[in-house]
Amino acid sequence: MVSIYFWIGFHVFVFIMLALDLGVFHKHTHKVPVKEAVIWTAVWITLALLFNVFVFYQFGKIKALEFLTGYVIEYSLSVDNIFVFILIFTFFSVKGQYQHKVLFWGILGALIMRAVFIVAGVALINRFHWIVLVFGGFLLLTGIKMLFQKDEAIDPDKNPVIKFFRKFLPVSEADNGDRLFVRHNGKLHATPLFLVLLIIETSDLIFAVDSIPAILAISQDTFIVYTSNIFAILGLRSLYFAVSGIMGYFRFLKIGLAFVLSFVGFKMVGAYFNLEIPIVYSLLTIVSIIILSILASLIIKKEKV
Repeated sequence: MVSIYFWIGFHVFVFIMLALDLGVFHKHTHKVPVKEAVIWTAVWITLALLFNVFVFYQFGKIKALEFLTGYVIEYSLSVDNIFVFILIFTFFSVKGQYQHKVLFWGILGALIMRAVFIVAGVALINRFHWIVLVFGGFLLLTGIKMLFQKDEAIDPDKNPVIKFFRKFLPVSEADNGDRLFVRHNGKLHATPLFLVLLIIETSDLIFAVDSIPAILAISQDTFIVYTSNIFAILGLRSLYFAVSGIMGYFRFLKIGLAFVLSFVGFKMVGAYFNLEIPIVYSLLTIVSIIILSILASLIIKKEKV
């Protein structure tokens, strides 16, 4: 049982970093350059690895490996979020200087949703062990679907959350900068930027359905699952700005992620039948798949039509 002080300390650290991020380093609205994004990506990865060292000394080697494997899985799957973010920002023509603010609030909402999903998932597995078969089968099917599915265009008019929201609050069509709400003739209006935020939140909710079962295949320790997930999410924003411009070069990465999901699903189903894959081999397999997909993207050139 993890001490309540570890939980408090972790959340204090997260809120301090978020406050520094928005209130100090990104106080003024600006387009995040690649160099700055790469530095912040390195900072978040370093912080995650330092926390992993803390887990090693505090909870032992196995828990440290579980954290690292969970972090690698979540961070890898978050790349798929980036594809969707690019589509959303492109569709709504969101200026580069406003994207950081949208992703900041979007990720803040994601932290809350992931916490609920993780607690519920761990509780279900502890109470109904057979649920791992459902989670594992779902991941296998998701991996296969991702392998053959093509990218789809974003259509906000078909988003049920947007439809529901428009019934209660009008949306301003004017350019309101980085504001999420404005008043016209004394009446509160949401801005198009707020609609973008809503779509990003709902897309992350969909991704959580895939990623939470994936990390639960590695560990059912709530603290390990939660902290590794949160570190991956915190690094997602800077990762987006670092790689969004070169995402087209990694065309086989999505295939690699599909295999990662399928492998994790297989591991989860196997665990139910006492076919345990050691955590070290799981980590090596996942990292190898990701590296091979990146290398394949760089080596195999796309044929010109």
